Amino acid sequence: MPAANKKKILNDPVYGFITIPSELLFDLVEHPYFQRLRRIKQLGLSEYVYPGALHTRFHHALGAMHLMGQATHTLRSKGHYLTDEECEAAQIAILLHDIGHGPFSHVLECCLLEDVHHERISLLLMHELNQQFDGQLSMAIEMFEGTYERPFFHQLISSQLDMDRMDYLNRDGYYTGVAEGAIGAERIIKMLDLVDDQLVVEAKGTLSVENFLNARRLMYWQVYLHKTSICCESMLIQILRRARFLLRQGETVFASDAFMLFLRESVSLDAFLSSRMYINAFTQLDDYDVWACIKQWALHNDTVLATLCQMLLDRRLFKIVLSTEPFAGELLRELETQLRRTGLADEDLSYFLVEGQATNAAYLPTQDRIAIKLKTGHVIDIADASDLSNIQVLTNIVRRYYVCWAKELKTTSKSISQ
Repeated sequence: MPAANKKKILNDPVYGFITIPSELLFDLVEHPYFQRLRRIKQLGLSEYVYPGALHTRFHHALGAMHLMGQATHTLRSKGHYLTDEECEAAQIAILLHDIGHGPFSHVLECCLLEDVHHERISLLLMHELNQQFDGQLSMAIEMFEGTYERPFFHQLISSQLDMDRMDYLNRDGYYTGVAEGAIGAERIIKMLDLVDDQLVVEAKGTLSVENFLNARRLMYWQVYLHKTSICCESMLIQILRRARFLLRQGETVFASDAFMLFLRESVSLDAFLSSRMYINAFTQLDDYDVWACIKQWALHNDTVLATLCQMLLDRRLFKIVLSTEPFAGELLRELETQLRRTGLADEDLSYFLVEGQATNAAYLPTQDRIAIKLKTGHVIDIADASDLSNIQVLTNIVRRYYVCWAKELKTTSKSISQ
C-alpha cells in the first residue's frame, strides 16, 4: 500500500490555508491526547455571551503552530541560523502547549485538581509523548521549559509577545465578533528579529505592538472577564463543589468513571505524578463529560445541585455587581437576607452567593519585557519606545471585585437542602 500523505493542508477561518509541515507534527496531531482538544472549547462558557465562541483548543493549537512556522521563517530570512530540527521542535512545543487543559479550559483549573496549572499537565503529557515517540520531543520540551540553549525559542512559546497570545487574540476576536481583538499578527511577526539570541521587535513594529497590548487589555474586559462569563463560571464551580460534597457524604451522583475519580478525590500534582491512573483518566476528560453530568444532575433529588444545574442549562444566571473596592459587609448581609426569604438554608448560602475578584494587566515588564530594537541597534523596552502615554498605564494591574448571587432563585417553602 502507498504511504499515507502526512503533509496536510488545512483550511483555517482565521489564516486561510495552513500546513502541517512534517510527519512527526502530523502524528502528534493525530494522537488521542491532541484530538481530545477538539472537545474542549477555547473560551469555556463565553458562548453564553457571544454565541459564536464555539471554537476549540484544537483550533487554537493549530493556529499557534502556523504562526510559529511564520516566525521561524522570518528569523531565517534575516540571516539567523536555525536548523530544521529547531524549527520543527518550536512548532511541536507550541502545538502541545495547551494539551494539559481540562474541561472548560481555565474555568475548572482551580477545582478539578488542587490548583495544578495546565502548563504543568502539558509538560507531563509532553514527557509521556516523548516516550511514545522515542525521544523525538526532547528538544521541544527543553524549549517549552526554557532550558534550551537559545532562549528566544522559549520567548516565542511563552512570553508577553508569543505565538500563543497572537493566535488567541486574533482567533477569539474572530469567533466572538469583538473587532478589538484584531492585532495584525502577520505584521508583528515580520518585524521580529534577534539580538544576542533574545527576541526583539524592529522599531518599525512599535505601533503594531502598541495595538497588540491595547487589544489584549480590551479583550480581557470584553471577553475573558466579561461579567456574564464570571457568573456562568461561578455557577459551574459551585455545581462541581456541590457534587463533590454530596459524593463525600455518601450520596449517589452520576459521572463517567474518569470524571468520578477527580470528583471523589483531591488530586495534587504529586499524586498525578505518582500514578498513571490519573494521567489515563485526565486524558479521557473533556467538556462533554461535564455537560452530560449537568444534564443528569438537574434531575437529582438534592435541590441545591438540581437547581444550580437547571439554572445553567436554562441560562437563568446569577446577577453580578462589580466594584473597584471590596464590598461592604452590609451589602453581603442584605443579599443573604434576600436568599433566606426564598427558603434557602444558611448552610447552602455559599452556593448561591459568590464573592471574588478579577485582575487584568496588559503588560508586566517586570516579568519579561517586550524589547524594541532601534535603528541605532540599541534595545529598549516597549514602554520607553512608545510615545503613547497609556502604555505606562497598561503596566498597572487593574482589579475588579465582584459579588454574584441567584437573584431569581425559586424554591419550595421548605429548606432547599431538605
